[in-house]
Amino acid sequence: MRGNDIEESVVNSRKLVAALALTLIAALAAPVQAQSFPDRPVRAIIPFPAGGSIDTLGRILAQKLTDLWGQSVFIENRPGAGGNIGTAVAAQAAPDGYTLNFGGQFMAANATIAPMQGFDAVKSLDPVILVATGQDVLMVPPDSAFHSVKDIVDAAKAHPGELTFASLGVGSSAHLATTLLSQITGITLQHVPYVSFGTAMADLGAGRISLWLATLGGSLGQIQAGKVRALAVSGRERAAQLPDVPTFDELGVAYGNDTSWYALFAPAGTPPAVVGKINAATNKILADPDTKERATKIGFRLVGGSPEQLGAHLKSEIDKWAKVAKAAGLVGAKD
Repeated sequence: MRGNDIEESVVNSRKLVAALALTLIAALAAPVQAQSFPDRPVRAIIPFPAGGSIDTLGRILAQKLTDLWGQSVFIENRPGAGGNIGTAVAAQAAPDGYTLNFGGQFMAANATIAPMQGFDAVKSLDPVILVATGQDVLMVPPDSAFHSVKDIVDAAKAHPGELTFASLGVGSSAHLATTLLSQITGITLQHVPYVSFGTAMADLGAGRISLWLATLGGSLGQIQAGKVRALAVSGRERAAQLPDVPTFDELGVAYGNDTSWYALFAPAGTPPAVVGKINAATNKILADPDTKERATKIGFRLVGGSPEQLGAHLKSEIDKWAKVAKAAGLVGAKD
C-alpha cells in the first residue's frame, strides 16, 4: 500500500470513528433529554386566529400540560394560508419537543388543495397524539325559513348556486365539510370565505349567509344563546349538548362521522423518547374527568392513543380529502 493510500485510509478510519462517536453520544443523550423534558417553556403553535374551536381546545390542553409539567406551555396563534403558515413555522423549529403544532383536518386537506413548497404534512412533522374529534353542526339564521336539511336541499336544487355558506377559507374544515355535504346531496352552494370566526357568525345570525356547517366546539355558545339555529349534527349519536338536534344519518343523509379532528405534532426528528413523554402526558390529561367534562361541554370527543395511530389517521385523511377536493375541482385552489 502506498503512503498516500495509507494516509487516506487513516483519515477515513478517523472519520468513521468520529461519526460513530457522535451517534453514540446522541443515543446516550436522548434518554437524558427526555428525562429532563421539559425544563423550560414549551410553545404550542395554533395556525388559526384566537377564538375558534381549535384555539379553545388547544388552550385547555396547554393549561393542563402546564399544571402537569410545572413548566409554561404557551399558545402562539400563527394564522394564514388555511393553517399552512403556522404549521410550517412549527415544522421548521428545532426538533427538541419545545415547539409543538396543534394541527388537524386542515393538514390533510391542504396536502391536495394547497401543498406548501418545502413542507410536507407527513415528512416534515412527527405525529404525537390524536387529541379529539369535533362534531359538525349545520346552522342557519334564527329566523331562517329552513327547518330541516331537506328544506335546504330542496331550495338548493330549485335555485342552484343561490344559497350561500360560510367558512374560514378555502380548505378549512367548514369548506371541506360543506363540499362533502354538497356532493352527497347533489346540490350546488355558493362559498363565502371569511377571515374571522366572529364576523362569519355575526353574518349568519343576521341572515346575510344562508348556512354554515361548522364545528360544534366553536359554535355551541351561539346556538345555546339562540343567535343561530342548529338543524343537524355529524356522528353516530346526537350531541350531548344538543339532544333535540338529529344526526344527518337520522335524516337519511349519509354524511358520515365527524370530519373535524385535532392533534399534536412535533418537528420531524424530535427524539422518540421526548415524543413518548409528550404522548404519555397528553393521554393522562385526556383521561382526566375535568378535561373530559370541559371538552364535552364545548362539543369535543377526546381520543388519545399512540403516535403511530395518529400517523396512520393522517395518511388516511389525506386520501379521503384528496378525493373530495379533486371531485370539487379544488386541487391547488390556493396556489
